[in-house]
Amino acid sequence: MKFSHHLHLTDSDNAMLNGADGEALQFAMQVVVRAAGVMGAAQLIDVSFVHIDACHYYGRAHLDFAQFFLDRNARFKIPAWTNTIPVSLKPEQETRGDANVLALREARELARLYVDLGSNPVWTCAPYQLPNGPQFGDNIVVGESNAVSYYNSAVGARTNKYSDFLDVCAGLTGRAPLAGLHTDEGRRASIVFDVSEIPLQMRQTELFCHVLGIVMGQHAANRVPVVCGLPSGTPGDSLKALAAAGASSGGITMYHAVGVTPEANSLAQATGGVEPQLYIKVSPQMLIDARNLLSPVIEGELSMVAVGTPHFSISEFERAVKIFNGRKIRSDMTFYISTSRFVANLVRERGWYESLVQSGVSILEDTCTYFSPAVRAAQGRVMTNSAKWAYYAPGMLPVEVAFGSLDECIESAVSGYVVRDPILWSNDMWGL
Repeated sequence: MKFSHHLHLTDSDNAMLNGADGEALQFAMQVVVRAAGVMGAAQLIDVSFVHIDACHYYGRAHLDFAQFFLDRNARFKIPAWTNTIPVSLKPEQETRGDANVLALREARELARLYVDLGSNPVWTCAPYQLPNGPQFGDNIVVGESNAVSYYNSAVGARTNKYSDFLDVCAGLTGRAPLAGLHTDEGRRASIVFDVSEIPLQMRQTELFCHVLGIVMGQHAANRVPVVCGLPSGTPGDSLKALAAAGASSGGITMYHAVGVTPEANSLAQATGGVEPQLYIKVSPQMLIDARNLLSPVIEGELSMVAVGTPHFSISEFERAVKIFNGRKIRSDMTFYISTSRFVANLVRERGWYESLVQSGVSILEDTCTYFSPAVRAAQGRVMTNSAKWAYYAPGMLPVEVAFGSLDECIESAVSGYVVRDPILWSNDMWGL
């Protein structure tokens, strides 16, 4: 194989590339080497973990790709966990009657293939919520956008956003190009978002990081941003929201938050001592505009509430149980919580699962509600507390979105129409 740039390969890399380890790993290494050329990497590095996005079915090519490796006895060389899939594998969780039967069957078959290839079937877009995952400084391979950003930003592991198929090849070979966010230089922030003049009370709310992520995605382009003024006690759920929203509205694969994320004890550390290219003082109007973009529906009756994009955490479940406090959603409403099998099992152990089901909540595992085959009521006016869901869903489903806090979502489900916290939605709260 000819290279368009100088790439140093180890003896074991060359052996794999020359077919010493079989046809499957030869092909996988060819893909990794070609990617290194595109990325301008001078060498490959060992990676210790892969979160597989290629297990998410998009057509027959995904099945054929996985089957190629399975037929040649290839197996993942490093721990491999699976992303969400288009349909839950839980037999009790139904799908819409008009769903594409062939697509659902092939999606389930693809999931089985990746289990046979040696992956851990966690089926979650938030693998960072599971124990024994990547740690600070680990070089890893991740494809799901919010997980890429969260691992880089909140955990301090190192990954680029890997495309489908390249993630599999890296997982099979245990090698990836040394480029981009795997390098110290690639992780330096070059654009500053200063939120220090936004009222502290607003910065501490659930909505803030969702909306800030939209603003950051709109302005950061392919740069690594750093946030100044995020409260030091900002919880992981908010960092998750920031990762998901920034990756949805833009292409943010990593962010720093001074005094919050592990590589940003100071602004100078986040930027590597280099002067930022751009400094943006985030105004109340910028945030309000982004908030309104997410919520074209201000009032009216609802058909559905959808939360858990990315997957609901155990702390979010705890909050939901307390807010419901035994109340039920309106009889003609549907309320979906999407989560992982791991978190769902914790919820069962704590007795919250049955409590939520009695309130009328449907807990969906393995998948997400904006993948239309997964749900039966995703139409009309839908409320969500997720900026990612609000940003993506209108382009995928026949819905109008009302965006709000988890409290507002639950109060709205109980009443059947959009309920707003007048303080949270006042201009004063946002600093205008």
